[in-house]
Amino acid sequence: MWGPTSTTPSMSTSAPSSTPLSYKDAGVDIDAGDALVERIKPLAKKTMREGVLAGIGGFGALFEVPKRYQEPVLVSGTDGVGTKLKLAFEWNMHDTVGIDLVAMSVNDVLVQGAEPLFFLDYFACGKLDVDTAAAVVGGIARGCELSGCALIGGETAEMPGMYPAGEYDLAGFAVGAVEKSKILTGKDVQPGDVVLGLASSGVHSNGFSLVRKCIDRAAGNLPATLDGKPFKQAVMEPTRLYVKNVLAALAAHPIKALAHITGGGLLENIPRVLPEGTAAHLKKGSWPQTELFAWLQKTAGIDDIEMNRTFNNGIGMVVVVDAAQAEATAATLRAAGEQVYTIGAIAPRGEGAAVVVA
Repeated sequence: MWGPTSTTPSMSTSAPSSTPLSYKDAGVDIDAGDALVERIKPLAKKTMREGVLAGIGGFGALFEVPKRYQEPVLVSGTDGVGTKLKLAFEWNMHDTVGIDLVAMSVNDVLVQGAEPLFFLDYFACGKLDVDTAAAVVGGIARGCELSGCALIGGETAEMPGMYPAGEYDLAGFAVGAVEKSKILTGKDVQPGDVVLGLASSGVHSNGFSLVRKCIDRAAGNLPATLDGKPFKQAVMEPTRLYVKNVLAALAAHPIKALAHITGGGLLENIPRVLPEGTAAHLKKGSWPQTELFAWLQKTAGIDDIEMNRTFNNGIGMVVVVDAAQAEATAATLRAAGEQVYTIGAIAPRGEGAAVVVA
């Protein structure tokens, strides 16, 4: 784990030279990979938690499901960061995309009611820049620390010719656990239930192909700030980690369903946790549109439907609860630091759409 690897260099048709060739001559620097591992070790150490039996350094990481679980069910999730990385390359902003990587998987695991236990990453590049890679993995470690899961391994792949200079790709996966009796499936959701929305920190990690088009369209006329932050910081703000606060709410209240608002926005993600025959009716204007999303909508020239189908549009996690539990659940989440809005209610679907914003 966490060492440079390479594809086989292309074969030349010219006569072989008598000069010896090293792996470094072929484009793979083992020493740089070793230096990166040494930089990573103290970052990963900060994320250690109960259950870790063997972390980085071996061929596989070992993890024991905590004994407090009676009937543990493992829940896994995997994701990347998408074309947000293109802006990280262009703007030389590498320290937060690792948080995005963790958040996209652990927030998905969370919606099953699961506690994320551990995370592994995959970092691939054409030529390894130790400082850049360390900044990225530092973000991954920070994301794990904030979500209470252990960073117990990963892979650094240096593959000459596969990626342009200065670029890399990221992928990762999380594994969590939930008591079998407490798995959230959404099957108990019914008309009259309340839909709460937890504010996003920004665009998160979906819709960046359109974000980049908007930036290109507005080139030379970009706003200096959005939502009180420099423009680039507002755009690159990492995906919010909802894990600890939502787990606390789950422990205190009978939450019926959770939906992580990722690709497809509110319109495509909420139906994934609704029983057949039900719909979510969301009230337009019940949560504020940030300056960032207002700028994106105006620059792209798209309507509200497209906004809610492309971006999270200000809501990163949806919580469905019984109406009698809504106020108390919202209060618990607010006390933990979440911005919570009552954005709608569950209704019979009839012939209409699964999500209606009006």
